[in-house]
Amino acid sequence: MKLVRSRAEFTAARVGLPGPIGLVPTMGALHAGHVALLDAARADCATVITTNFVNPMQFGPTEDLARYPRSLEADLIRCQRAGVDIVWAPAVEDVYPHGTPQVTVQPGPLGELLEGAVRPGHFVGVLTVVAKFLHLVRPDRAYFGEKDYQQLTLIRQMADDLELGVGIVGVPIVREPDGLALSSRNHYLSADDRQHALALSRALFAGRAQAGEGALSVISRAAGVLVAEPGIAVDYLDLRATDLGEVPEHGPARLLVAARVGSTRLIDNVGLEL
Repeated sequence: MKLVRSRAEFTAARVGLPGPIGLVPTMGALHAGHVALLDAARADCATVITTNFVNPMQFGPTEDLARYPRSLEADLIRCQRAGVDIVWAPAVEDVYPHGTPQVTVQPGPLGELLEGAVRPGHFVGVLTVVAKFLHLVRPDRAYFGEKDYQQLTLIRQMADDLELGVGIVGVPIVREPDGLALSSRNHYLSADDRQHALALSRALFAGRAQAGEGALSVISRAAGVLVAEPGIAVDYLDLRATDLGEVPEHGPARLLVAARVGSTRLIDNVGLEL
């Protein structure tokens, strides 16, 4: 496994790599959910590249950029064990050599819903950095977790609409045994907050269990679980089609939730069949 830092180092390391090439973009602080992405890429691809970059463009002015967990040495151990070929851990000036981009990727109407409504500008930063890495790395496939389901949906739309020539692969959520979705931000949770946070997955699973009764029953049951948990503040609970359009009367759908637990904001979702 090779660790590279600068754009020039990466460009040199990229030459002559056998394909297909799989890319796993990350912001570091790797956990078992990230390892699942690396494993999926390793199973599909001759070469696996991962980026380790905390992207300032996707953080709002009051968000947790400064305190976002960074653990490169531990990340490298996980990458080595997963069989990664190249870890690219660039500095901000390597990714944005001319400063904040003046031309960015706009997410369109979907970027204004759910996370986009709560975090204005977030998806502009996400899509812009992902587009840059797709152009710089030139992978055949790129792997993203379903926990950030709206992000995954928008990246798929971007790759399709802009004809980027890369396959976007979604990888299922990895959970703790008690149901908590793995997230780098779980690191912030106190012991009490972690117990409160379990209400998110409980609500989603309870809603999914009502899928045979229709959309209103799904939302009602999930909302009841959240309302009964005093330790969380819900940003949204929504049931959508799998492309995040309007929910169908019958067929596959996605139930999504975001909430603050103490000072930590968490998101989660599950698929279901109405």
